[in-house]
Amino acid sequence: MLTPMQCHEARMARDRRYDGLFFTAVKTTGIYCRSICPAMPPLEKNVEYFDSAVAAAQAGYRPCLRCRPDSAPGSPAWLGKNTTLRRAQRLIDEGALIAGSIARLAERLGVTDRYLRKLFQDELGLSPKAYSLYQQCLLAKKLLHETRLPVTHIALASGFGSIRRFNDCFKQHFSLAPTQVRKQPGEPVSGAVTFSVSLAYRPPYHWAGVRNFYASRLIEGLEWLDDTSYGRTFQFVHTDDVVGEKDKTDGTAQSARIYHGWFTARHDADNTRFIVTISLDDLSVLPQVLATIRRCLDLDADSSVIDTALERATVLPLPVEGLRLPGIWSPFEAGIRAILGQQVSVKAARNLVAKIVAMNPENTDAHCFFPTPEQLLEYDLNQLGMPERRRQTLREFARFAAEHPLDNPDALLALPGIGPWTVNYLRMRGCSDPDIFLDGDLGVKKALEHCECQPALAAPWRSYLTLHLWNTL
Repeated sequence: MLTPMQCHEARMARDRRYDGLFFTAVKTTGIYCRSICPAMPPLEKNVEYFDSAVAAAQAGYRPCLRCRPDSAPGSPAWLGKNTTLRRAQRLIDEGALIAGSIARLAERLGVTDRYLRKLFQDELGLSPKAYSLYQQCLLAKKLLHETRLPVTHIALASGFGSIRRFNDCFKQHFSLAPTQVRKQPGEPVSGAVTFSVSLAYRPPYHWAGVRNFYASRLIEGLEWLDDTSYGRTFQFVHTDDVVGEKDKTDGTAQSARIYHGWFTARHDADNTRFIVTISLDDLSVLPQVLATIRRCLDLDADSSVIDTALERATVLPLPVEGLRLPGIWSPFEAGIRAILGQQVSVKAARNLVAKIVAMNPENTDAHCFFPTPEQLLEYDLNQLGMPERRRQTLREFARFAAEHPLDNPDALLALPGIGPWTVNYLRMRGCSDPDIFLDGDLGVKKALEHCECQPALAAPWRSYLTLHLWNTL
């Protein structure tokens, strides 16, 4: 947590490096703002500071309509007092409690639902469900500001089952009706919905490094990029809880569907943001899509802290500021790419990935999609030029991924043909774990021959050190 003096200096300077790290609440107006709010700065005696928007809201403040706290970059998920709390917040931000239950979320976290409720109450002063509802309202407010989607579609995209429930919750949290935020009517839509939103980041951001990293691994049809933008298609299996069909957990069963979409993120350096155009066949998965885009582009990193850690760990000064860790859409895709990349060049691995993508029956003339685990199990992998043992590893990994989450390193290491490098690559790029040092990677070994460094000094940012060493080759 920043000190009040640091917060005061940052808001007076409107320093974008602090955007989203704290929020300023004005006692005389009852409004809370981002540190970069363009309004006349209030007197210091009239403000108090909060480390999150939800904390300001719980204290009775409503969001500013000028600086829009809903658009602030997030704080890194790994900078919390409690790891379980931060993991829970990340999953809730992705929509875990929109279609799922607290009991199932607690099961994913390895704790009881009673402990999870107590954790939220002790740390944030509210329940997990109340936190989820506030995040849903922030997303709705963002869509009202930035899109022309009909209010009914915005309610669905934000996780509300009815307009009445949406209106009541929105008024409760913001003391405003949705029509007071956007007075113009929405535009009618049909079929797949396409719209644009802005996603802010905290500078500096080394876009050229992110672009070049994606360019060297780009799969035609699945991904596309130019000097200022990166985009890709995606499909994923999304599981909803179906109330009334009992299972062993909490009286609900699960229903799975495959969702499709694509996005293009254009870098707007002047305003420290990306303008992201998204197309979805179902808006109900928008929270998960937005969270994944933010993760893949590494928009919530605090580069000033990371750069300092890297300079501490290496002898030579960093050639660039704002190093970011380009992510892969899903842990499953990251795992497949890692298996295909074992003991081969980046170019050879890319060619093998392209062959797998080309097998997907969901592909269209316009777009290709990376397969789900279930789809890959139906492919004829004999078309791939690789040893049979590695093809069997692909099958075993897909079979495991179809039935289990990919967040247990020990379980993954038990699979035949999967070693520490593969698991760590999956965690680094598929889960965006910030503290993975690929000391067994051939490129890292080569870089260390010409660069002195002490990886331990870069913790907990060793994934960025791995990326920095790759960049030195």
